[in-house]
Amino acid sequence: MAGAPPYGAIYGYHIHSNMAKMKTTVYLDAAEYRRLKALATGEGRSAAELIRAAVSQYVERSAPRARPRSLGVGHSGDGHLSERAEELLDGLGRG
Repeated sequence: MAGAPPYGAIYGYHIHSNMAKMKTTVYLDAAEYRRLKALATGEGRSAAELIRAAVSQYVERSAPRARPRSLGVGHSGDGHLSERAEELLDGLGRG
C-alpha cells in the first residue's frame, strides 16, 4: 500500500471479571507485525490475544513478588537468639 507507515498497529482490550478493561496501542515494525500475524493464524488465535499472553508472561516473570505479611513477625531484635536456640528450647515439652 503506497504511503502506508512501515509498521502495524494492534488495537484492543482485555477483560477480567475483577478488573477494568484497558485499551492500549502497540506499534510494531512491518516484519514483527507479519511474524505476529503468521503465528496467530497458525495457532488459530488473534494477534491481540498473543500480545496479551506475552505481556502477561513478561509481567509474571519480571514483577517483584509480594512478600507474605507474616514474614518477620517473629523477629525478636536479639541477634544472638539463634545461637542460643538449643539452650532456650531445652526442656520444652516436658511436663
